[in-house]
Amino acid sequence: MVMDTVRPRPAGVGPAEEPVHSQSRWGIRKRSVLSAVVVVTFSLLVGGAFLLLVLQSSLISAAWNNLALRANDVARLLDEEGVRETQSTLVEDRRSSEQVQIIDSANQVVAWSTRRLRTEPISALRPVPGKTAKEQLPRVPALGEDDEVLVSARGVEVHNQAYVVLVAAPLEVQTDALRTVGLLLLVAAPLLVALVAVAVWVLVGQSLKTVERIRRQVAEIDGRRLSERVEVPPTGDEIAALTVTMNQMLDKLEHSDRTHRAFFSDASHELRSPLSTLVTTAEVASLDQTGKTWLDLQQTVLNESSRMQALVEDLLTLAKVDAHQLQLDVQDVDLEDVLDAEISRLRTVSGLQVRAELQPIRVRGDERRLSQVLRNLLDNAARYAKSTIVVGMERRASDAVVSVDNDGEIISTQDRNRVFERFARLDTSRSSDGGGSGLGLAISREIMLAHGGAVVATEWDGWCRFQVILPTVDVDGQPSAASSAR
Repeated sequence: MVMDTVRPRPAGVGPAEEPVHSQSRWGIRKRSVLSAVVVVTFSLLVGGAFLLLVLQSSLISAAWNNLALRANDVARLLDEEGVRETQSTLVEDRRSSEQVQIIDSANQVVAWSTRRLRTEPISALRPVPGKTAKEQLPRVPALGEDDEVLVSARGVEVHNQAYVVLVAAPLEVQTDALRTVGLLLLVAAPLLVALVAVAVWVLVGQSLKTVERIRRQVAEIDGRRLSERVEVPPTGDEIAALTVTMNQMLDKLEHSDRTHRAFFSDASHELRSPLSTLVTTAEVASLDQTGKTWLDLQQTVLNESSRMQALVEDLLTLAKVDAHQLQLDVQDVDLEDVLDAEISRLRTVSGLQVRAELQPIRVRGDERRLSQVLRNLLDNAARYAKSTIVVGMERRASDAVVSVDNDGEIISTQDRNRVFERFARLDTSRSSDGGGSGLGLAISREIMLAHGGAVVATEWDGWCRFQVILPTVDVDGQPSAASSAR
């Protein structure tokens, strides 16, 4: 695995230097090969042992079945043709892997398949007539074999005389088969492990080449090249999904960068205007030795200072929103009281006609922030109204809806979302010269989102309308069921 160490670069220096590559002792490639080798080797060991056990059991079971069948055949022959004829048949139909003895009730060998078996029984098994028994012996000297021997015994009665048919076979064939299979596994296992190691090395290497290419492309993207994107491989696998996610992250970074640049530019522009006015005022007043100019320009200084203070407060509010640090002092709020106080303020500072129809509605939220939203909407309406502002309240299911209408210019449908953007300027009439900074509606939207509500721009009967929508509170002070399920 290639580990990257990025050297820090001082502020103001150009693009970052090429990352320094240091070869890791155990990278992803080596660890993957080692893991695959360990797993395959362990699987082969366990699987090979299990295979040998199953094969041994199957071979021995098959041998037992063959011996039992042979014993039944000899017992049937003995019952049909007698001892003498059976002896002749055994000698003529002798099988090298199977040896047969017939024992009478006196424990004497009366028939055999080879002469070396005529002296003593090869097994002590003596099942009663009609029954079968079996045993596995370490060795049988009469057979002259050193391998283990399987013996199957069958009891039979002929002319009221009890006999026992013994059929024996060494395990040499089964042992040789197991030995052969074991040797094949020992030879094939290392080859298979080596093949797996090579395959994993190649496949992981190909995947890491794609990752390295993506890393290099991302390393070349800086603040001046945020529009570039990483090439998505056509594999459709997890690496392709990672690339798509990385491009989505770059989209967000580019959008955030554009937003912040525009925000800083607009904020600088808005702050420059009152600061320029204050500087000019100070320069003019300083030229008057009598001090009379200071008195004449006092109101201008106060107005521009208040305007700059409001703008700074709005910027701080938006900064808290961006940092997810906007804290609300949530409590039960009588919305009609907050709205009535803001309407009274507007009537005092404005010469417009303000009509209001209020009703008792309780919501849950931060009273100061809700007052800020309503003040922004009323000030916005006063800024663009011709002569009249109409304020209304109503309940809609589990929501409280506050409508602020003015008889000014209606906002077009395509601009009703853009009007809530920061420093939005829809036309020349909606400029900062009217006293607005372009932040009030943006702040109102963020505050309403924090309350689980919304603020929208629309129209009503040819009037420009802004509506605030908030979940209501039941009599016991809890949010209504419908709003809680939202």
